[in-house]
This record gives sequence, structure tokens and C-alpha cells, in this order.
Amino acid sequence: MQDLKQSLAVLSDLRIEPPQVMPAITELDLLRRIASGDQLAFTTVYGEWKGPIYRFAWHMCGNLPVAEEVMQDTFLALMDKPSGFDPSKGGLGSYLFGIARNILYKRMRSDFAADASEPIEDDIPSSGPDPWAALSHQDLIETVRAAVVSLPMPYREAVALCDLEELSYQAASVALDCPVGTVRSRLSRGRLLLGMKLKEFARIDL
Repeated sequence: MQDLKQSLAVLSDLRIEPPQVMPAITELDLLRRIASGDQLAFTTVYGEWKGPIYRFAWHMCGNLPVAEEVMQDTFLALMDKPSGFDPSKGGLGSYLFGIARNILYKRMRSDFAADASEPIEDDIPSSGPDPWAALSHQDLIETVRAAVVSLPMPYREAVALCDLEELSYQAASVALDCPVGTVRSRLSRGRLLLGMKLKEFARIDL
């Protein structure tokens, strides 16, 4: 598990910086200002969340141009209907991740249908040679990225949000519109499957 955490860290380390708490004004106030046409309020939200939304989309689809389009569509959707944000359900980040997820699902619906039926292998080796030891840092980044993208969609989004974007289980549950227990279960199974895929992608003789 420690090896897996270290491997995931190489992707989370690609973040420019984590979103910061917006001072002096609530997220709901910002959304109200956006609804009234305040360009500065929109720029503030965009500056805080464009990176995390872009990375989430990238981890989910593995395609930079598509990730860029999903990020742009997410903020267009926010501009179109800022009143959809309900702070009683969670923070603005969870709301934006939820929008991005819905956009991704529409674009990847056929892939998701195939992924959802993919069996989860429970026979996971508990020990063996470290499959990452022989990889360079850049090779490791590419290997982890490919392994994450290959996960079935429900597990991929849990890993992307909780392990790569470091959302809490509660925040992820809001973004994914499911109970916290479901997030925990998907994340646990996703990590197990990811560990297997990393060993496979590293092409190390075990």
C-alpha cells in the first residue's frame, strides 16, 4: 500500500497549488455575483478551480484536449446556471467536480458502459518485487497515469478525487452524488485494482 501511495503522489505532485479558501466573501456570494454578471467574481472562481477541474478531467479521460474542453464546458455551465449551487450540500469544489463528472459521462458513456461490467480481480499478490523500482520518474508518471485511466469509471473517479485531488470522503460523495460509504468502497477496490494494473504496466517479471 505504501508503494501505491508513493506512486499516486507523483501525479498529485503535478498540481500547481491546491485551491485556497477565498477570503472575505463566501462561495455563495461569489455565485450570486456571477449570476448578476460580475466578471471579477467569475475570474476569481475560475482562477481557483480551473487547475483541479482540468486535472480531474485529465485523470479521468487521459486526453489533454478533451480535458481542456471538459474544463471549459464546466465553467460555461457554471456561468449558465450559477444558481444550481447549494452550499447546504457541499462546497463549490464538489459542485464543480460534479458538473465536470456529468460532462465526462456524456462524452464517455459508451466507455463507461463497457467499464462498468469489468470484473474486479480479488487475487492480489501481497508481496513480490517492487514493480516501480526500475522506472525513471517520468516513466513512473506515465505508468501511473495510464493505470489510473484504465480503471473502471466508478473506481477511477474515486481515486482521482480522493487520492489525486485529495478531496475528503464527504466532498467526494457530494461530487459523485453517492453515500460516503460508497466512496470508501469504490476507493478501496480502486486502489486494489490500481496496484495490480501498475505491476502489469511496469512490465516487471515478478
